[in-house]
Amino acid sequence: MAAVRPCKGQAASRPGGHGAAGGVMTTPPRVPAGWYADPSAQHERRYWDGTDWTAHVADGGVTATDQPGGRPAPAAEHPAEPPLAADSSPAVPAPRQRRTWAVAAAAAVVVLGLIAGLLIWAPWKSPPLLRPAGLTAGPSTTSSVAFRWTGPPTGPPPGRYVILRDGQVAGSVPGTVTSYRGTGLAPATAYRYRVAAERGGKRSAPSPVIVVTTATPPVSAARLQGPWTVSIKITRGAAGLTGPPTWDETWQATPKCAAGPCDVRLSGSLNGFAFTTTLTRAGAEYRGKIAGNVFPCGKGSQAFAIRSTVRLRITVAAARVDNRAWVAGSWGGRMVVTAPYTASGNFYCPASHQVASLTGNP
Repeated sequence: MAAVRPCKGQAASRPGGHGAAGGVMTTPPRVPAGWYADPSAQHERRYWDGTDWTAHVADGGVTATDQPGGRPAPAAEHPAEPPLAADSSPAVPAPRQRRTWAVAAAAAVVVLGLIAGLLIWAPWKSPPLLRPAGLTAGPSTTSSVAFRWTGPPTGPPPGRYVILRDGQVAGSVPGTVTSYRGTGLAPATAYRYRVAAERGGKRSAPSPVIVVTTATPPVSAARLQGPWTVSIKITRGAAGLTGPPTWDETWQATPKCAAGPCDVRLSGSLNGFAFTTTLTRAGAEYRGKIAGNVFPCGKGSQAFAIRSTVRLRITVAAARVDNRAWVAGSWGGRMVVTAPYTASGNFYCPASHQVASLTGNP
């Protein structure tokens, strides 16, 4: 079907309508589907799909391959569109305007979204340092304690946690660690701990106090040391002796090791006889021997020495903490004195055997 061409110098007539310019068209010209023309050469193409005209924006000229089965159509082959009637609706913005408005609206939405995101995220604003909580005690030894706490439920971890013991800084751990073990502590001792978070030179409020106690060692692990007041009471064999059966002495125990329980050197006096001996440790028990003139024969100018043998056995009864060390708090024991027959001139003393109880207190 040939294209409808307007005649030179007169208005185009359209099938089914009035030929005069400004008349109302009731039926658009019949143009085969897929044919189109570019009368303005301003990148606006109009397509006829058989029922209506549709405007599209294109970027180039018209070619025969733009539509399947189409061909180039000169601008003169397409009749001019009829003018709008007086009661027609306002003109719809051109496609280029609509696209410009859409792009502007989309850009505004993006900008508003970014602003909202910045208001929400605020990555340059440091989140608050939350006070550590949930402190729970862990296993302890005679010289160490352990406990843990809960990290912040939201936000980044702190740079580090500062550990406070009895109000003083005892150490720190990285912000990714939520547990601590304190070492080098005294046994059977309670310690008060608090934890504070630090980030960027700022410190949070300290956590609630947790009280943790080191384990109590056995009495046998006590260190026998220091001066002792020793109460001696003869319980058997006092008949051959003169003087009171009960008296006190001062003895000094010096361990032979730098720390912990071990053998000790015991020194002091026994009924006026100065001695030094070594006590061998076996658990909580210490044993040793003294040889000397413990109970002399006679009195005054007629007295002479008896070389007696004294066997000592001491057992630690209680322990305590002293200067962070686990030491003996008290002990009890037994002393056995064996004296041989001894004579001097016209005097002599028969063999004897005495047993005495010992009680030591610091």
